[in-house]
Amino acid sequence: MRKILYLMRHGQTLFNARRKVQGFCDSPLTEEGIRQAKVAGEYFKDIEIDHFYSSTQERACDTLEIITDNKVPYVRLKGLKEMNFGMFEGESEDLNPKGPKEYETFFVSYGGESSNAVRDRMVKTCREIMEKEDHKVVLAVSHGGACFNFLKAWQDPAEELEKGFPNCSIFKYEYQDKKFKLLEVIRPEV
Repeated sequence: MRKILYLMRHGQTLFNARRKVQGFCDSPLTEEGIRQAKVAGEYFKDIEIDHFYSSTQERACDTLEIITDNKVPYVRLKGLKEMNFGMFEGESEDLNPKGPKEYETFFVSYGGESSNAVRDRMVKTCREIMEKEDHKVVLAVSHGGACFNFLKAWQDPAEELEKGFPNCSIFKYEYQDKKFKLLEVIRPEV
C-alpha cells in the first residue's frame, strides 16, 4: 500500500537568524518563523493528514502547532531531533565544516553525532511511524540537517541541496515496501 510522509523543516528561529549552530540546543521561532509556519499551514489546509509528529524540540513543536492552528493532537519523538553538534552548539555557523563530506564525522570528536548516525536514527523513526497500519498520510516536523541526512539514505542529495532547504521546506515522500521515495520538495513562498 502506498503511503505519504510529509517531512518538514521547522520555521526560522532566533539562532537561524543570528547564524548560530543549533542542533540539540533550542531557540524560539522568530516572527518570520511564525509567518513561515502560517504559509506552510496554507499549503496543508486541503490535505487530509491522519497523523502528526514532531521532534521533541520546541521549534519543531511550535511550527506544527501553528500549521494546525493547535487543533490536532500530535506525538513528540526524540528520533526526529536535529543532529547533535556537541561543543559547537550555540557557536557561530562560520565554524562549521564547509561541505557535506566534512560533516560526516567532524562533530563526533566534540561530543556530537555523525551524519550517518542521524541518518540511521531518522530512517528508523520514520519507518516505525509509517509501518503503523492506520498511518496513510503523515506530517512530521523535524530539522534541516535531519531532513538532509534522511534524504541521503534514499538518493544523492546534491541536486536538492543546491536548491537549498529553507525553513519550512516540505519533503513529500512515498512510502512503500519499507522504502521512501522523494516525490518533490515544496519550498513555500516564504
